[in-house]
Amino acid sequence: MIVVVMGVSGSGKTTVAALLAALLGWRYREGDDLHPPANVEKMRGGTPLTDADRLPWLHRIAEEIDGWRARGEQGVLTCSALKRAYRDIIIGDRPEVALAYLKGSQDLIARRMAARHEHFMPTALLASQFATLQEPTPDERPIVVDVGGQPGEIAATIVRELEFRSGESGAASRLRHGPQIP
Repeated sequence: MIVVVMGVSGSGKTTVAALLAALLGWRYREGDDLHPPANVEKMRGGTPLTDADRLPWLHRIAEEIDGWRARGEQGVLTCSALKRAYRDIIIGDRPEVALAYLKGSQDLIARRMAARHEHFMPTALLASQFATLQEPTPDERPIVVDVGGQPGEIAATIVRELEFRSGESGAASRLRHGPQIP
């Protein structure tokens, strides 16, 4: 199983995904690290990315997921995944990939972004992220978690939902003790 943690910038994707991966003992990958340098510079300069800018990045994320799948590895990966078309690229028809959507108000997330330092995404771009956001629909089977809680609580909620979805006793053990990846 692979979990894609999605949401707008500042929703807590990196923190929650790292905690989730640690709880489960799975591989972790920060999706932002897969952005081409030109994308990072564009965002750092306050310019929103276009779909054309995002396309190579989304394909790199899909390649990362497919590599894990091919090796039978379990992992947690972050990606804003703001549009359904983006999620179709990175998740598509991969039934073993779950989507965890970190949902929060623009006001709350703006306050969080204003308090963080050394991140390439300026607060000024948050409005464009919310304008672009197409929340996941029920057919995407998202795990929707409110970002108002503490990161550890959010990660634990995602683990419980993954366990529930597996529908088997002992699921927590299998989730946490699947193939151990350094």
